[in-house]
Amino acid sequence: MADTLLSDVLDTAPAVIVTGARASGKTTTAMRYAATTVRLDNPVEAAVFEADPDAAVRDRPEPVLFDEWQACPAVVGAVKRAVDTDRRAGRFILTGSARFDADPALWPGTGRLIRIAMAPMTVREQLGQAGRHFVSDLVLLNGPSERAVDPPDLRSYAEIALRGGFPEPALELDGVARREWLASYLGQLLVHERAVAGSAPDPSRLGAYFAAYAFNSAGVVNDTTLAAAADIDRRTAQSYRSLMADLGVVNELPAWSTNRLKRLVRMPKRHVADTGLLGAAIGADVAFAMSNGEVLGRLIETFVVNQLLAEAPFDPLRPRWCHLRERDGRREVDLIADLGVRGIVGIEVKAHGAPKRAHARHLIWLRDTMGERFIAGAVLHTGPDRFALTDRIEAIPICALWA
Repeated sequence: MADTLLSDVLDTAPAVIVTGARASGKTTTAMRYAATTVRLDNPVEAAVFEADPDAAVRDRPEPVLFDEWQACPAVVGAVKRAVDTDRRAGRFILTGSARFDADPALWPGTGRLIRIAMAPMTVREQLGQAGRHFVSDLVLLNGPSERAVDPPDLRSYAEIALRGGFPEPALELDGVARREWLASYLGQLLVHERAVAGSAPDPSRLGAYFAAYAFNSAGVVNDTTLAAAADIDRRTAQSYRSLMADLGVVNELPAWSTNRLKRLVRMPKRHVADTGLLGAAIGADVAFAMSNGEVLGRLIETFVVNQLLAEAPFDPLRPRWCHLRERDGRREVDLIADLGVRGIVGIEVKAHGAPKRAHARHLIWLRDTMGERFIAGAVLHTGPDRFALTDRIEAIPICALWA
């Protein structure tokens, strides 16, 4: 999905930055469009830019790809100045595995670099079927009720989720090799990336925090709870959360709000950004997930959320994904796609093969509360059939996200 967007942006904009977790395919994708590649994690190449970044960006065949730009942050300022001087389209591509522009006042790329965020691959991408988008299909096509072709069963969904979306383990490895890759990735992330990001937390404490986060994935959980689970203080937990977000391995779904509803929580819903990493962090294989209902539910919901978040930047409707939960916990909706003036779409995720109307009760409440603003609702489930549950709300197999 990112290929098409990157090509379109380079046709009109002078510079683009591709962000995302390490090994998610940023460099491979960007190199398809680059005439020159500069690897800034190579000390020899980085030294040239550190000595005179403005001179170093000039007189190279364009587009110029600066890979792992965070190893030499001065390159961003040099690109900014080069773009200010000459705004020809398709001049520069920057890729990196950390996000350093949280403070716009300190980020020279603001207004000059267009960001493209790359998530781990969706199942649709792994199957080579990118190009369609679930929300647009649901809202614009309103397809007929149908049975999925060769749908996965519950165990197969767990296997697909634990495979994750990093290209190498998802597409090239299997079994023990895949598990070892994911465990190794997680270990290297905790030890190496912390230094790149300019901080030095203890790897064992950071690992304990990430495991606590993974155990609570798909939950509305506060920093105090995660800190207690990891045996660290709240301030440390907050710094670890920020670091993990910068490295692209966690997602936080903001709370949705509307003046029609009161008593809604404002805390985000937290998810590990790749369910393969989630499994590695808590030591869960398929057998464990199938024997633990809470882990299975969190795994399946996190998997669905990650598929939808990855599609969002490329969907023509540009859904803004949120969650909804009342303060007393009586009602909650797993996902809300806010489509602005078009309205909203509500989604519930169920590890259940034959959902009934009762499984849509919170969507029904949301529909009745929001009226015409509620365009469509879906209970995404692990069974094979797609069918109507009630007005504007369907039961849809999870595999419709890629089938």
